[in-house]
Amino acid sequence: MPRPSTGTPEPVWTDPDCPVARALDLVGDRWSLLVVRDAMDGARSFTEFQRRTGIARNILTDRLRKLTAHGVLAQRAAPSGRRLQYVLTDAGRDLFPVLLTLRQWGERHAFEPGEPHSTLVDEHGVRVPDIKPTGADGSLIDADTTHVQKTSREPHR
Repeated sequence: MPRPSTGTPEPVWTDPDCPVARALDLVGDRWSLLVVRDAMDGARSFTEFQRRTGIARNILTDRLRKLTAHGVLAQRAAPSGRRLQYVLTDAGRDLFPVLLTLRQWGERHAFEPGEPHSTLVDEHGVRVPDIKPTGADGSLIDADTTHVQKTSREPHR
């Protein structure tokens, strides 16, 4: 993803050919995803993010800077005009299915049966249904029915 010039050095990719590794390099730490989660839930100010997550100020400053530099968040003037607020970009909103899938995995695997937890509901108050990936023909796909097609790294001549 092209980035605006921010003076932030280009990331060092863990695995340059893998989209999963690159995504994790950009947003894969705990605090970044919690900031994105809270931005999706309406948080806009530094204070709101800190209150909702409990994150230390220096770490929050770093994550907001990183998420802004990589085009996940943008800054704009708050309605009062006195402060800046953080808003999701299109790239940030594109993380919704990622967080939804992570949430649903957590509902299934991170709680004991019957243990209470928050629930994501749609605009009508109805629980969001489980995500089920499908192939081009509409059939369900999973790790057993897919594989990664690697790129070749031949030198350019």
